[in-house]
Amino acid sequence: MSKSIDIQFQDAYKIVSSLSQDEFAPDIMLKLYAYYKQATYGDNNPAFIETDELDLRNGFKLNAWIQLRGMSIENAKKEYVKIVKQL
Repeated sequence: MSKSIDIQFQDAYKIVSSLSQDEFAPDIMLKLYAYYKQATYGDNNPAFIETDELDLRNGFKLNAWIQLRGMSIENAKKEYVKIVKQL
């Protein structure tokens, strides 16, 4: 029997957390960030974010997360796990 998606997600997060950010291409880091945020927080609400306070890096991160709006938490976890398995 396969592990539940929650356990797979936790295991994948542990793997990513143990590695240096330098080991990932920037586009992969953005995807991991966005899927993690969607999987743990669900949809974001950019209307409450002070855009004047965003630096370029955080702007890219927020944009990556916004693109996942409407994706279920379960699907975000599955996508996160899929990326980690491909690394």
